[in-house]
Amino acid sequence: MAGAHDSRARVARRIATAAAYGGGGLGLLGVGLVGLLVTESKLAVQAIGNLENPPRADGVYGEAFADGDAAPQRPLVLAVLGDSTGAGLGVLRSRETPGALLAAGLASVAERPVRLVNAARSGGRSADLSGQLEQALRQHPDIAVIMVGANDVTRHSPAQLAVRQLGEAVAALRANGCEVVVGTCPDLGTIKPVRPPLRWVARRLSRQLAAAQTIAVVEAGGRTVSLGSLLGPEFAARPEMFAADRYHPSAQGYATAAMAVLPSVCAALGLWPEEEHPTAPVPGDAVLPVAVAAAAAAGRSGTEVAAVDPEGAGRRWALLRHRLRIGLPGAGLPDPEAGKAAGAGPGSTSASSHAGTGDA
Repeated sequence: MAGAHDSRARVARRIATAAAYGGGGLGLLGVGLVGLLVTESKLAVQAIGNLENPPRADGVYGEAFADGDAAPQRPLVLAVLGDSTGAGLGVLRSRETPGALLAAGLASVAERPVRLVNAARSGGRSADLSGQLEQALRQHPDIAVIMVGANDVTRHSPAQLAVRQLGEAVAALRANGCEVVVGTCPDLGTIKPVRPPLRWVARRLSRQLAAAQTIAVVEAGGRTVSLGSLLGPEFAARPEMFAADRYHPSAQGYATAAMAVLPSVCAALGLWPEEEHPTAPVPGDAVLPVAVAAAAAAGRSGTEVAAVDPEGAGRRWALLRHRLRIGLPGAGLPDPEAGKAAGAGPGSTSASSHAGTGDA
């Protein structure tokens, strides 16, 4: 296993370095594999089929926190960018989209209204982030969540180019005072319609891309959360985590992914109670060279990677952290704050109704 991590770290660093210096080409793909993957991926797309467009979920969540005698607080602005994973393709209700889940959860933790701006689009690739960025920055976001990478793998985007585009988006957001959390490329090797040899190649490429994304994001001042479980072993063993196309997550799947991302979103904003700038990592955490941390995180879902010194010039060392997932309001999981929140996102009347998987 250590050998696999070392190999992944070397490849990830090579991709990230090429991205920083304008490398291009076929990235991780050999010329002989391209034709095979194109054919196999077309067959996979035919097997996957199409879903309806995801519901819109933009709006204010946790409006109950604006009531009371205290002076009203400006809502926190949460922007979501990326692909169908960020948009919520595969669910029918706005409250079941990952943006709504994260907005309701953030409002509950912050005890403050949260305004959601979702610029993510189905089929989005890293090349599309620049356009989405313009839409998001007009709203002056406090925190941005980016979920991207799967389409870069399936559509054979050059890895170096995709990583550079993601790094540039993170840097632009940070330059505008916005915290950034990136859900890295999920493990595509467990999608049922994707058959060998594409399945094996997809797994390798998606993990290598996730590790390279982590390096670029951390060095640009953001933090990442591995979303391997989004389409990984946990989902392969639980069919209910997938939508009808057996490719995109179901409402339960998005809730699981959002639970993995929410603690990092809260920590980035200084809202996580355990984040008190410890002088040493807590048990289970590790300070590692960023490439090594990135490689380890790519193989373990739900792992956060952040710079040890976020304001430092090099950001070559990173903290690998395994955060505890927390329940989201209404997700059928423990959440002591669920009764407090009252969201007003489209299609719902309270944050406790967000993430409901069987309600009307």
